Amino acid sequence: MLHQPCVYILSSKKHGTLYIGVTSDINQRVWQHKQKYNSGFTQKYDITNLVYVECHQTMYEAITREKQMKKWKRAWKVNLIEENNPDWNDLWPLV
Repeated sequence: MLHQPCVYILSSKKHGTLYIGVTSDINQRVWQHKQKYNSGFTQKYDITNLVYVECHQTMYEAITREKQMKKWKRAWKVNLIEENNPDWNDLWPLV
């Protein structure tokens, strides 16, 4: 999964504040969130748990999907997470 375009969702806790992002290096990007490397939304709301990852063939596809998901209602995002990760476990050690 390293160096593959991915859309990801982070959460502050189960059913907590959500953040959707896109990256080509999921391990590095989540590590940056966990270290609070960049100031901003995820640092302000302590959003560090990787609860969903979706990989794509190209960065264009990943960015298109990210933009689509950002427009979704919260309930749709929660359903997507719970279909794949019902306990909202932090997936970062697994990627």
